[in-house]
Amino acid sequence: MGRKRTPGLYKRGGVWHIDKQIRGVRVCESTGESDLAKAEEYLAKKTEDVRQAVIYGVRPKRAFRLAATKYLNENHHKRRIADEALHLKQLDPYIGHLAIESVHTGTLQPFVTARLKQGIKTKSINLALGVVRHILNLAASEWLDENNLTWLQSPPKIKLLPVTDARQPYPLSWEEQERLFRELPPHLARMALFKVNTGTREKEVCGLRWEWEIPVHELGTSVFIIPADWVKNGDERLVVLNRVASSVIEEVRGEHPEYVFTFRGHPVNGMNNTAWQRARKRAGLGQVRVHDMKHTFGRRLRAAGVSYEDRQDLLGHRSGRITTHYSAAELRNLIDAANRICGQDSRKSPALVLLKQKAVRHDAVTA
Repeated sequence: MGRKRTPGLYKRGGVWHIDKQIRGVRVCESTGESDLAKAEEYLAKKTEDVRQAVIYGVRPKRAFRLAATKYLNENHHKRRIADEALHLKQLDPYIGHLAIESVHTGTLQPFVTARLKQGIKTKSINLALGVVRHILNLAASEWLDENNLTWLQSPPKIKLLPVTDARQPYPLSWEEQERLFRELPPHLARMALFKVNTGTREKEVCGLRWEWEIPVHELGTSVFIIPADWVKNGDERLVVLNRVASSVIEEVRGEHPEYVFTFRGHPVNGMNNTAWQRARKRAGLGQVRVHDMKHTFGRRLRAAGVSYEDRQDLLGHRSGRITTHYSAAELRNLIDAANRICGQDSRKSPALVLLKQKAVRHDAVTA
């Protein structure tokens, strides 16, 4: 005759589950155990946790891994949740097993030290620390358990690192642009040329779709409206086409029914691939990143005398204005502004020359 199981436990799919009223609190969850004895131990601990919470207001111990899982499950719709999931995966060996009340600047230090030794930039480390801080704030303010207690009594203060190793932007000269683009394969060269004439981000260019193109019949041209989900700041993005960007669009029109930029019939997942890295090395520009195309566009606009407000709109920066609602006259002004970096005169801008000279002197001093 088999041993009688503890009331409140039942087996499903080979795993013991709890369904029991404990001091007026209904507990329904998996024990995660297939062995009855271990499941009974889990139930006994759960019973004591509920008793402590009901009588004394004592919060049960919860591992940070459980809090991280809850956060990911509840926020899978967020635009940057994949990045946050990666940060949490990297953090898990260091703090995943710790109780949430034991996670603080001190217990995060081994993670910080290890990442710094790996050569990770402080900005990237701060992004990971920011996710931890956000989760602990939620645990202390919004997450309630079955006893109406927050998961955490109060959140710890998690200090971010001072950012002292951020890489400086590197706007390209016209000669450097020509050298780099000459080494790129055709599909990347088109994308880079589009970026340097629109100020779009890598993700925006790689995901650019024909359905986002809006004809502007009054001006005989078109623009693109990139949905908020694809834009870093979460706002819709207007992409104005100057003469060069417009010619790139016409060159690839008809190659793919959905995506503007493709390679061998498929969308390009990212520009910073092996082909990009080899091309910049051959061009003697190993320091140039894909994002520097955006910096180059911004610097050229400023050197051409384009106003701050117009530069904000052309670069897709958040400004407080409704930046996707324009009259034909306003659009014409932006197109004219973007075209100011297409002419030969813009290639001889003394402002850009001075910037490059300053960068060279700075590198010589710090070398």
